[in-house]
Amino acid sequence: MYYSSGNYEAFARPKKPEGVDQKSAYIVGSGLAALTAACYLVRDGQMKGEHVHILEKDSIPGGACDGYKFENVGYVMRGGREMDNHFEVMWDLFHSIPSIETEGVSVLDEYYWLNKEDPNYSLCRATVNRGQDAHTDGKFDISDKGAMEIMKLFFTPNEDLQDKRITDFFDDEVFNSNFWLYWRTMFAFENWHSALEMKLYIQRYIHHIGGLPDFKALRFTKYNQYESMILPMIEYLKGFGVQFHYGVQVVNVEFDCTAARKLAKRIDIIREGKDDAIDLTENDLVFITNGGCVENSSRGSQNEPAPYNTEIKPGGGWDMWRKIAAQDPSFGHPDKFCYDPEQTNWMSATVETLDQKIIPYIKNICKRDPFTGHVVTGGIVTVKDSSWLMSWTINRQPQFRAQPKDHCLVWVYALFTDKPGDYVKKPMRECTGKEICMEWLYHIGVPEDQIEELASNSANTVPVMMPYIDAFFMPRAYGDRPKVVPDGAVNFAFLGQFAETPRDTIFTTEYSMRTGMEAVYTLLNVDRGVPEVWGSVYDIRDLLNATVQLRDGKKPTDMKLSLVQKVALEKALSKIKGTDIEKLLKEYNII
Repeated sequence: MYYSSGNYEAFARPKKPEGVDQKSAYIVGSGLAALTAACYLVRDGQMKGEHVHILEKDSIPGGACDGYKFENVGYVMRGGREMDNHFEVMWDLFHSIPSIETEGVSVLDEYYWLNKEDPNYSLCRATVNRGQDAHTDGKFDISDKGAMEIMKLFFTPNEDLQDKRITDFFDDEVFNSNFWLYWRTMFAFENWHSALEMKLYIQRYIHHIGGLPDFKALRFTKYNQYESMILPMIEYLKGFGVQFHYGVQVVNVEFDCTAARKLAKRIDIIREGKDDAIDLTENDLVFITNGGCVENSSRGSQNEPAPYNTEIKPGGGWDMWRKIAAQDPSFGHPDKFCYDPEQTNWMSATVETLDQKIIPYIKNICKRDPFTGHVVTGGIVTVKDSSWLMSWTINRQPQFRAQPKDHCLVWVYALFTDKPGDYVKKPMRECTGKEICMEWLYHIGVPEDQIEELASNSANTVPVMMPYIDAFFMPRAYGDRPKVVPDGAVNFAFLGQFAETPRDTIFTTEYSMRTGMEAVYTLLNVDRGVPEVWGSVYDIRDLLNATVQLRDGKKPTDMKLSLVQKVALEKALSKIKGTDIEKLLKEYNII
């Protein structure tokens, strides 16, 4: 497997890999990474579809990319997905996946057209005082000292960030800024999370720094991620004859490991309540989704809280990874990520409005009509003075094809589930859907004497608790996540958010899909390059632009400098006068 860039390999079709007709594949899980691996197996690996087996413990596919209406409960979206124009693997695959809505076009086509015709941007990024615009006004509002702290992290070598926390690099100069408000709520970072992941994120999206305050850098699917992404992939795979096995729980993969060679030899499963096993040869490829950010997630209802289940039980993703990791050091260290759910949990809730009574309060904040079919909030609206640090968003409506046209779906989430609310004086994790809705209604400005009635009769709210949703952000060192294909691996690979691939960032659709592509291309020796992570961090133009944007348009030369620093700067500027370097610096408002 190798990386490439540019159109030459992007448009090329690889030859059929040698010996692929004699190979089979077993894929553990049916999340985005797993489905991506299956797609690349049949598209570029040219493996027979009937030789590809997807083993899924649940009754439906999709993993964390869900979107479903539960009978007598309501609509549930545990999370939402925002995309970047430089998700190179995603677009490589989705240009081949037919739309299930429009004949003759790809998923990429319909996504591209939608976001061109209806570009995303926010008109209110944050509120205070019960629905009043917080007037962040597109500003990062960060001091020179805070900017230097970010710059220091940016240039710190990765090897020096092993097991370090964000608090090791940032103090209140950053934490009290709009920058951190935007950042932590958009990406669900906490102060105690990994400094390495923070740095990787800054580098990965350096080209989007200017679009962070108002979300103009983001793009969204038309419907929820299950209907817009997962279902088209399922239909594509069924067209090749790929075998889906639901109700099959993988409890372990057993390996024969030596210093030079590692072979997966058996998959231990529970099928229809009975222990079973799949014996493997070198021609049987195994793709393992290890860990799981939505493992142990639980659903509540309008009148019931979502249970906080933290116990890791046999047969789950974390337990399986523990059993695998015990067999060889190169298979990672799951307990670096799942040892403390108090540091990794947050909650979401899906609010379905049942009439028009709540809608005016939404319009007052987002300045848009939710029922036009166009962008509504343009990303999350963060309640700056919320004790839960609540954010909420309304994507294009309807979010489900079968959703009633006069109902609006709101996604609410909060990072501090253990703190009492500002209206409902209970921790979020103890609240029913109705109570979470009441807290949200309070913060969007509904009069207090109307809050309970609207939460009871004008909305249905379904909460979800996810104890390990931020597990991948925990401080880590290299080796804590296994490589996609560990050294010496003969017939297996790891997939998803807890597999290691260079430069890309976890908690993204692109990361999951990249691991799937890299796994297939490595094990089948597909003769085509995997598109490299977009190289904006190496582009001087993006670096210069980000430097100015982070300081709200102020020139770096305006920073407070000592006399010695000023003299040195003036001398340096005199050396580049009249050159292309000077022109470039002026173009990007550096000088």
